[in-house]
Amino acid sequence: MRPTWIDRRMVLLVVIASIALGGCATHSEKLLPRGERTMLDIWQHETGGGPGNQAGRQLLDARQSLRRPLTEADARATTALNTAYTRSAANEIHRQFHRLPNPDLVMYVFPHLAGTEPVPVPGYSTVFPLYQRVQYAMPGERVEEY
Repeated sequence: MRPTWIDRRMVLLVVIASIALGGCATHSEKLLPRGERTMLDIWQHETGGGPGNQAGRQLLDARQSLRRPLTEADARATTALNTAYTRSAANEIHRQFHRLPNPDLVMYVFPHLAGTEPVPVPGYSTVFPLYQRVQYAMPGERVEEY
């Protein structure tokens, strides 16, 4: 009785495997037909044509009307803005990333007994920072010193 059950199970397993593998035997051209158009043709059709087309010319004209030359004030402002973030010997002295305040907390420990053999410990004060890590500000985020 047992060998028959194993044979039926093997036959069922072979049938399922052949069906599963038969599904993978499809030709790629049948699944995704390529057609006559290339990607360049599709791109030009969807974006309004190539550079010689009227729509492409209108797009270039619209972009050109939005462009304007930089004035002298714009050029100076851009240069000044960029020099604030570049490294030089002069600005290496000054910190760009300032530390954010981390206030110190003062805690008073009352007199107590400590240890396995109770030893008297006098009262004392201790100082520790409020935050565990030092936090830094982004450049320009905090300008005043503390």
